[in-house]
Amino acid sequence: MRAVLDYCAEGLPRSIAATAILIREGETTGHLFVLAEGKLEVVKGDTVVATICEPGAIVGEMSALLDQPYSATVRAVTNAKVYEFADPNAFFRSQPEVALLVAQMLAQRLNVATTYLADIKRQYAGHGNHLAMVGDVLESMINSPASKATPGSDRLPDPRM
Repeated sequence: MRAVLDYCAEGLPRSIAATAILIREGETTGHLFVLAEGKLEVVKGDTVVATICEPGAIVGEMSALLDQPYSATVRAVTNAKVYEFADPNAFFRSQPEVALLVAQMLAQRLNVATTYLADIKRQYAGHGNHLAMVGDVLESMINSPASKATPGSDRLPDPRM
């Protein structure tokens, strides 16, 4: 993703102090960020789900593309520098190479998620427990029309169920 940095001249450079929150789960700013240097962590609820230290890594893309609140909190682990884009769609239109890289990254994440879910479905087939719903999740990932997704969690049940 380091190649993304070549396209960030339009972004607003920002310095983020260690422990500062860049993105807060549930908030909506519509902004997109590209990591230039430092280390960030992605937190969903109280769980750290990823650490990001690769220059050119993009955060906030799902919120920007889906026009939804941020799905996780992103905070600085170390002092960091990012480029901020207040209008990600304009950025993607002006830099189609970046839009393609984001599409490839999201496709990779989807591939990992569906492969993992398919493996769980196979391992727990016929067990009749809550893991039996994995098939329904996979089916909905493939066949759901575009919509404002409001997935649930252990903290908040899925309102569609």
